[in-house]
Amino acid sequence: MDRPGSERGDKREAPRALVIGGSVGGLATALLLRRIGWRVDVYERSSEELSSRGAGILTHPELLAALDKAGVGSHDVGVPIDGRVTFNVDGSVAGVHDMPQITSSWDVLYQRMLGGLPEGAYHPGRPLVDVDARPDGATAVFADGRRADGDLLVGCDGVRSTVRALAAPDTRAQYAGYVAWRGMVPEREASEGTRRLLGDRLSFCLPRGEQFLSYPIAGEGGRLELGDRRLNWVWYRQAASGGAFEALFTDREGGRHDVSMPPDRVRPDIVAAMRADARAELPAPYRELVALTPKPFLQAIYDLDSREIAFGRVVVMGDAAFVARPHTGFGVTKAVGDAVALADALGAADGDVDAGIAAWRAERLPFGHAMVARGRRLGRLLDMDREQPETDPFGERRHVSASVMIETGISDTMRLQGHRGDGGGDARR
Repeated sequence: MDRPGSERGDKREAPRALVIGGSVGGLATALLLRRIGWRVDVYERSSEELSSRGAGILTHPELLAALDKAGVGSHDVGVPIDGRVTFNVDGSVAGVHDMPQITSSWDVLYQRMLGGLPEGAYHPGRPLVDVDARPDGATAVFADGRRADGDLLVGCDGVRSTVRALAAPDTRAQYAGYVAWRGMVPEREASEGTRRLLGDRLSFCLPRGEQFLSYPIAGEGGRLELGDRRLNWVWYRQAASGGAFEALFTDREGGRHDVSMPPDRVRPDIVAAMRADARAELPAPYRELVALTPKPFLQAIYDLDSREIAFGRVVVMGDAAFVARPHTGFGVTKAVGDAVALADALGAADGDVDAGIAAWRAERLPFGHAMVARGRRLGRLLDMDREQPETDPFGERRHVSASVMIETGISDTMRLQGHRGDGGGDARR
C-alpha cells in the first residue's frame, strides 16, 4: 500500500481522509472534502441501512447553504412552515409567533448526501477498534482486522464515539435528567381537525416540567404533497437518574440501554404508561398523535462538552465532539457546519494540513461550547414557572412560555435576517 501523500513519478497524490461514522455529519464531511480535492472513504460501524433512523429536524440557513456547497442541493428538502403556536393543556391558544422556517427529516438529508458519494466510498459494517496516530497521519484499525491509512482521520461517530474514547477517554456525556419520546404519524392518518389545528407550523404545549412539540415533515421518499407528509412529535419528560431511568431503558429482553431505545425494544408497559399520561396531560391533537404512533422511540437527553477536538491528525466533530440538547434544533446543522469549516480551513491552508486543522479548531471549539451552553439554558426552562418573566440571551424580557416558543430551534443567523423575538406575532400568554 502506498503511504498517503507519496510521490508517483513527479505528481503528488491527493491527500486522503478517513471519515469514521456514516451518518449525516460524516457524509457531509466526505462530500465537502472531496470538493477541495481530497480522497475520502467513509467507514460506518453498522451494517444496516441508516435511512430509517432519526426523525424530524429544523433547518437553518447555515444547513441549507452547506447542502448547496456540498453539491447535493437544498431544493425540496422539507416543508416550509410559517410560524409557531403554543397551546394550553385545555387546547386554547397561549401564544403565536411568526417564524418562517423549513422542517426536514434525517432520512431525507441522509439519502440525499449518500447519493452524492461515488460508488465504493462508503463502507458499512466496519466498526473501528483502534487508531494508530502519526505526526503525518493516522491508521484506522477495524474489527475485521483490516486497516486504512490516511493523512487525516475524522471522527463523526456520534455521542458513543470510538474515536473520542481513544483520543480523550476522560471526556464523557452527562445525562441531563430527562428523556424525549418521539414519533411520526402519516399525515393522512390524522383527523381533519388535528391537521387543521396544527397547520403548517411548529406547535408547543408546556405541561409543568415538560414540553411537547410537533411539526410537519416530508413523507416517505421525501414526498411533500399535502396528505403524503408526516407529523413529527417530541415529548420531553423528567426521568431522574437511577431507578426511573433504568426502568425506562430496560428493554423487552431485560437488556440495558443508555442513549436511545429502538422502537421495537421498548417494553409494552412503558409505552402504555406513557400513552395513559398523554390522555391525562395533553390537548386533543397531541393525544391523537401519540395514540396513532404504533412504535414510539425513546431518547435520553445528554450534554457533551469537549475540552479538545483536535489530536494531531485526528479530529472529532458533530456529536462526537459536542452534544447540545435538541431544543437548540441545531445538532445536524452544527455537524454539517463543522464539516464546512474543516473543508474551508484545509482548502485555505494550501496543503499544510496541520495549519488547516489548527484554524478549524480555533473556530469550532468555542462554537461548540456556546451551543452546549445554549442547550442547557433552554433545558432549564422546563422546570421554570411558565409565567415567570426572564431575560433571554439576546436581551429581551418575556415570560418563560414565550421564550420556549420563540427561542427553540433558532440560530443567530435567523435573528439577523429579521426574525426577532417580537416577530410581528403575539408571543404573550
